Amino acid sequence: MGCGCSKLTSCCWASEQNGSVLEDHNAEKEEKGEASDLPAFREYSVEQLRIATSGFAVENIVSEHGEKAPNVVYKGKLDNQRRVAVKRFNRSAWPDTRQFLEEARAVGQLRNLRLANLLGCCCEGDERLLVAEFMPNDTLAKHLFHWETQPMKWAMRLRVALYLAQALEYCTSRGRALYHDLNAYRVVFDDDANPRLSCFGLMKNSRDGKSYSTNLAFTPPEYLRTGWEVDQVTSSEVDKSFPTQEERILIREDQLDISGNAGTWPLNRGFLKKPKAKNFHLKQKALSISQVGKGRVTAESVMYSFGTLLLDLLSGKHIPPSHALDLIRDRNLQMLTDSCLEGQFSNDDGTELVRLASRCLQYEPRERPNPKSLVAALLPLQKEMEVPSHVLMSIQHGAAALPLTPLGEACVRLDLTAIHEILEKLGYKDDEGAATELSFQMWTNQVQDTLNSKKKGDIAFRHKDFRAAIDCYTQFIDVGTMISPTVFARRSLSHLMNDMPQEALNDAVQAQVISPIWHIASYLQAAALFGLGRENEAHIALKEGSVLEEKRNVTS
Repeated sequence: MGCGCSKLTSCCWASEQNGSVLEDHNAEKEEKGEASDLPAFREYSVEQLRIATSGFAVENIVSEHGEKAPNVVYKGKLDNQRRVAVKRFNRSAWPDTRQFLEEARAVGQLRNLRLANLLGCCCEGDERLLVAEFMPNDTLAKHLFHWETQPMKWAMRLRVALYLAQALEYCTSRGRALYHDLNAYRVVFDDDANPRLSCFGLMKNSRDGKSYSTNLAFTPPEYLRTGWEVDQVTSSEVDKSFPTQEERILIREDQLDISGNAGTWPLNRGFLKKPKAKNFHLKQKALSISQVGKGRVTAESVMYSFGTLLLDLLSGKHIPPSHALDLIRDRNLQMLTDSCLEGQFSNDDGTELVRLASRCLQYEPRERPNPKSLVAALLPLQKEMEVPSHVLMSIQHGAAALPLTPLGEACVRLDLTAIHEILEKLGYKDDEGAATELSFQMWTNQVQDTLNSKKKGDIAFRHKDFRAAIDCYTQFIDVGTMISPTVFARRSLSHLMNDMPQEALNDAVQAQVISPIWHIASYLQAAALFGLGRENEAHIALKEGSVLEEKRNVTS
């Protein structure tokens, strides 16, 4: 999900008065949290998104469960260098083309700084894809449950809660109060490390568009109250308190065994006795917390899910609400609170957040708060508001914080001679499989001519005859017998040497399409973007190149 959108830009109007009006308008939009520098929602072709994601490359998958997930999210880059997240649904998810487009267009009208906004969609044949802003700094689940260097600070956890409440308040004000499967994986962090709510959860996610699915232990109680049945098949030894053979009884959430033992009854709950008969079973296997429950999303059920997120922020763990409520009733808040937060907040602050979570987790939906009241309650709790999120999160911010390699530094300086020396020294080491494929096809005259064009291009490149290198590499590329990222990289630099930065950028993008995790391609994109005067985009490409190079060095 994408480029940061905290800076607003204004068009140049003919008069100073009109320009002032526009600036005031943009300032007002920023104050309201509206994102004004985003493009309007549009439709993309499958081919455009295939190119953007390097052919839906496995290396570009960013969703939690990788390519095994039914709906996979890829990171990508559009022609204009905007980074995007592309969600590709399985073929059975949206059989109704019109419904998919209507939903996507409706969600695509939302624009807010608290959302990872929907930029577009694709609906071709069986393909259903969504295109959203790309958020590069992982999910809340990663920072809360799987942190590596340090746990999330209390001030940042409060900020996450507030920003999410503001996101839900905005969506509600725009008629999109329903959010599907609100959880820590739906919260992502932008370039500035500010939390955003993923727009993907605003899309209805089933054939009828009304289904809600989640881990059973975290399901709002109204779904369990109306949707789960126990069926007695046959028995002569069942307790008299149980129904007869044809009767069915419904199970409430606080009757579930949250230990995860499927088919067992919770003890000391006071609702039902444990059956003696072994042939007593659940019609839908509802008693295992690993099973999936289904119901209809309501505005109140979204508030229940928000309460589970507050528990996540408090505890640093994914605690089932029934267990957390037991701890709250027993006033055992120490067991509920993340031990890593010791000394970071007062008892009053902790108690207030617990109170908010309890209100969201009320058994009766009508007793839960709405997003507006949540925002009002969370605002006074905020701490260290003057400290940027990237500082609270200890996340590197901006190109200045990056330790640049010699190639990265050369790109910043636009030192084309230094870049040439590095590419010449590198040779074709990164063209995986190129030599094997070419030698296999050497018997054709066409391939021999193609190889000769490449060799002539290499000689011209080595002797810095960049115009000749462009011509020779173009002959090699146009034949199309073999695709080489290095050839595109060399032609890209040759274009830069001839003051052709746009052509250089196109070639660098093609090199990345062929080899998605090749750092050289990102660095050359940065150099071309610097040449075009697009410094913000250049620094983003530079950061990507640095990250890819660091990963490469770690694995090699």
